[in-house]
Amino acid sequence: MSFAIRGIGTALPPNAIDQAEAAEVARIVCALDDEKAAVLPALYRQTGIARRHMVFRHDIVRDVLQGTNTSRSVFLPNGHKEDRGPTTAQRMQRYAEEAPPLALEAAGRALEESGLAPGECTHLITVSCTGFHAPGLDVRLIKSLGLPPTVQRTHVGFMGCHGALNGLRVARAFARSDPGARILLCAVELCSLHYHYGWDPKKMVGNALFADGAAAVVGVPREAAPADAWRVAAASSCLLPDSEYAMGWAIGDHGFEMTLSTRVPGLIAGHLRPWLGQWLERCGVPLAAVRSWAIHPGGPRVLSAVEGPLGLAPAATEVSREVLREYGNMSSPTVLFILDRLRRRGAPRPCVALGFGPGLVAEAVLLQ
Repeated sequence: MSFAIRGIGTALPPNAIDQAEAAEVARIVCALDDEKAAVLPALYRQTGIARRHMVFRHDIVRDVLQGTNTSRSVFLPNGHKEDRGPTTAQRMQRYAEEAPPLALEAAGRALEESGLAPGECTHLITVSCTGFHAPGLDVRLIKSLGLPPTVQRTHVGFMGCHGALNGLRVARAFARSDPGARILLCAVELCSLHYHYGWDPKKMVGNALFADGAAAVVGVPREAAPADAWRVAAASSCLLPDSEYAMGWAIGDHGFEMTLSTRVPGLIAGHLRPWLGQWLERCGVPLAAVRSWAIHPGGPRVLSAVEGPLGLAPAATEVSREVLREYGNMSSPTVLFILDRLRRRGAPRPCVALGFGPGLVAEAVLLQ
């Protein structure tokens, strides 16, 4: 028995910023001198991103660019070299205000497509690594959507960009253990709340890549879905050797501090194929038999690091690049945006979804 998808919904904050404008914001907030400012335009162009959605309103961005204070936001820079932006408490307050409505929008769309009533849901899986508060996202979803008070809650937290794949693995386990399971999975991230103020070359990459968004999936055991429904047939995970330093983050006084090593693409390129190929063989799906790919676009270099070792043509990662270009890296919801686009376009199966997160860990899901 496997987890069959009956609906996917996505949601974005209404505010968007293009990369040229975002680079100018970074010049004002982060660059300490003209030499540092000079590298920002090229860095932002190399991301392959055209625009990103963020919870920051346009009046805040306008204040930053014009040096005004009409928004009176705590996120405005104060002009001092030692400025590190709002405290973590202030950022978490904004998360508590902004994350639930975005998650509700995505979940509502997934439920509508599924044809299931909220009251039928037996399991709720939430995924997020960019904020904490309790009662939290799960309780807001239960009360606002009208889920049963007896719905069984599971939270996947602090897993990074592959968190939604962890969520799909949990959903598959529930579907396999309970023929009556009706499962809602919702991933929401507000990465922009952890924007780094001041100059740190490693953190400038994160400032240039990350965005905000939410995505939700409604699914049931295979026997309760149409025969042509996309289903999660298997899942796997691999901690790449000697990679603990490559990606991680900690809770600092001014937001969550993320570290991204320039060696991440090389680590992926060097270790991905042996593990992935062996796992797919055990699933009865040779690597060459995979017909579509949903690869989390951590950045253009990550996609290239996957393409090379797996021998993928550029067309295989085009949808991943589309989502990166149009929305940026939204962390955990991103791979669900990609799956939704592939599914709606009738992409061929089997499909493999891939993501990478702190560890450095690779997560994979096989969809048939």
